Amino acid sequence: MIKVHLGLDDTDSMRTGCTTYIGALLVEDLLKMGCKFIDYPNLIRLNPNTPWKTRGNGAICLRIRCEENKIPDIIDISTKRIEQFSDFESENTNPGLAVLRGNVPKELEKFAQKALWSIVKYSTALKLAKRFNIEVLGFKNGRGIIGALAAIGNQLKEDYTYELLAYRIKENLGKPRKIDKKSVIEMDKATKPFTFNNIDPETGRILITPRGADPVLYGIRGESPEVVKKAHEMIKVFEEVDRWVIYRSNQGTDAHLRFRFKISELKPFMQVIVRGVVSKSPEIIVGRHVIFSIRDETGEVNCAAYEPTGELRNAAKLLEVGDEIEVYGAVRPPSNEHPMIINMEKMQIIKLAKKITYMNPVCMKCGKRMKSMGSNKGFKCPKCGFKNPKATKLAFEIQRKLKPGLYITSPRSQRHLTKPKCRYGLEKSSPPTSMIDYWCSFLHIRR
Repeated sequence: MIKVHLGLDDTDSMRTGCTTYIGALLVEDLLKMGCKFIDYPNLIRLNPNTPWKTRGNGAICLRIRCEENKIPDIIDISTKRIEQFSDFESENTNPGLAVLRGNVPKELEKFAQKALWSIVKYSTALKLAKRFNIEVLGFKNGRGIIGALAAIGNQLKEDYTYELLAYRIKENLGKPRKIDKKSVIEMDKATKPFTFNNIDPETGRILITPRGADPVLYGIRGESPEVVKKAHEMIKVFEEVDRWVIYRSNQGTDAHLRFRFKISELKPFMQVIVRGVVSKSPEIIVGRHVIFSIRDETGEVNCAAYEPTGELRNAAKLLEVGDEIEVYGAVRPPSNEHPMIINMEKMQIIKLAKKITYMNPVCMKCGKRMKSMGSNKGFKCPKCGFKNPKATKLAFEIQRKLKPGLYITSPRSQRHLTKPKCRYGLEKSSPPTSMIDYWCSFLHIRR
């Protein structure tokens, strides 16, 4: 038996399709072929700021052991599944398939790490594939090979979560999803904080169901395969479920926000952490978005907290010049209308500047607030006429409504990779050593 890593990416579009669904089909295919899974199917979210991404920018990797003579058949069935279920009519759908035998090279791990926060070149991907004898197959312009290799390279050795994805039958695609909202609310109460982002707390919106015409019925994210399966069993649906699979993933881990940069180092489409001092006061623009600027010793950059970000936006509009903060987010390239800007996902307030106001002194005789007699001429009481030529304005510190700490965009606008507050303290440090017995709906195939 040989270890094989099967990577797949870029099969969907903004209107339809889902790479994880093809992954679910391949899980069934591989089990029928007698392959043994050595890990849960991996769902790897890549740089969410990639300009040509489709929806969540997720790639998958299936890690198995099989007889070496079965690899041609595995490549053949994988190719057929891609041809069957990819949205080739979409300009931005360019599927890629990669197959690696044996262990994952360190160089591929580094490539996968960079694909989380930066733009990696197609030529670099092809050179890696050639160097390590990784079989790759690209459709159309083949850009999906990048994600397929990155999925293989990211073995989720550090923090990770799980997602149970349930899929719809073909006849229901494009129709409203029929899920009992009350059961989702009950599931959320019963399983949190070990499941997350089931419901948006500010609006009550159900977040486990996508909105598009893709085959996903719902996805439940959590800390263990046991808890997402328990949550799945609590959900009541009023339509047929085609299949379900538990993926192990980097979702909800902040894997894309690991590196700190100086402002002068920022480049378009990067995912960054930048520390600086607020240099321009927040301004609320059309759409109720909040824009402000920060500065470090190398330069100045604008930052944005958009209206749907809730808590993050509310905190951003209370900032003052001189506040020391860290911003976490995506670098949007400059345009003819706007300079380069960091679209924030999170903000850490490190130190608040003192906010001082100045008031006229109070009359020592009658207690009335005095009025200025002119620049450097002191003050006079308008009630009793008492004059004090040496009096000056009095400084008072205003209590800030904002507090130091971490502010995160609301769940309804969080990216797949954004770590929600409930996950702080639940991070993992090593991969699982075993798998639960039933991690997909068709494991009876091998029994």
